[in-house]
Amino acid sequence: RFLAAAVALVLLDRSLMAYRWLVLLRPLASTSHLSLRPVMRIFFVSTFVGTFLPASVGGDAVRAYGLARQQVPAAAAVASVFMDRMLGVLSVLLMAGVGLAFAADLAGNIYILAGLGVSIAACGLTAALVFSSTASRAAARLADRAPWVAVSRIGHKLLAAIQSYANAHRELLNVLAGSLAVQVLRIVQAYYLGRALGIAASPAAYFAFVPLVLLVMLLPVTINGLGTSQWAFVWLFARAGVGAAEAFALSVLFVALGVVGNLPGALLYLTGGLHAPSPGRGAAGPV
Repeated sequence: RFLAAAVALVLLDRSLMAYRWLVLLRPLASTSHLSLRPVMRIFFVSTFVGTFLPASVGGDAVRAYGLARQQVPAAAAVASVFMDRMLGVLSVLLMAGVGLAFAADLAGNIYILAGLGVSIAACGLTAALVFSSTASRAAARLADRAPWVAVSRIGHKLLAAIQSYANAHRELLNVLAGSLAVQVLRIVQAYYLGRALGIAASPAAYFAFVPLVLLVMLLPVTINGLGTSQWAFVWLFARAGVGAAEAFALSVLFVALGVVGNLPGALLYLTGGLHAPSPGRGAAGPV
C-alpha cells in the first residue's frame, strides 16, 4: 500500500506542476488563444522526453518548442518555461533551508554549497531581471552588444517577455505556493518508499534530507539525477542510521517513481508527440 500511495502522490505532483505552468501563461497576452488540451499535452510529453536528458534543461526546451508551435512567440514560450523553472528552483532552495535547519553542519559540504550557490545565483538573477529596472537596462545593453542583429533582437524580446511578470504578483505567489507543495509531496513520496523498504527513519529525517537531495539533483551533471541522487541518499541517510544498501535502494526507487510519473507523457508521445488538437476542436477552454 505504501508503493501505491507513492504512485498516487507522484501523479498528483505532476498535476500540480502542470497547473503551475498554466498559471504562468496567463500574464502573457500572446497565449490568450491557447486551449487547455494542447498545453497539457505539451507539458506531459516534455516531462517524458526530459527523463532522458540532463537535469530538466532538455524537457524545458521541448516544452518551449511545443508552445512555439502553437503560434506563441518563441520569446514568450521560453519566458513561461524559464519562470516556471526558476520558481521551482526557489521552492527547492527554500525547502533546503528547512533541511539545513535540521542539519546545519552540512552547509559546509562542497556539493551542498554548489547547489546552494547555483540556486541562489539563478533565483537572484531572475528576480533582478523581472523587478529591477537597473538590471533590465544592463541586460538590454548586453543584448545590444550581441555580435549579430538577430541575437540582439531575440535578447530584447526575451527580456520583454520575462518582464511581463513584473506586475503578476498574484500569479507568481500562486506558482511558488504550488511549487512548495510539490516539494512537500516529493518528501512524502520518499517517506512512503522508505516505509515500503522497511526503513525506520522518522518523517523528520526525510524533511531534513530529501530537500538536500533535490538540491544536489538540480546540478545538470547527469541524466535524470542518476548517480548524484544515489550518492546523496546514501550519504545523507547514513546520518539517520540507514544502511548504505537500503539508502541506495531508496534512491533508485525515488528516481524510478519520477519516471512512473512521466508515463502519461509517454502515452501521449506515442499517440502524436507534441501535436495537439487545433484550437476550437476538442478544446477545453482558454488557459
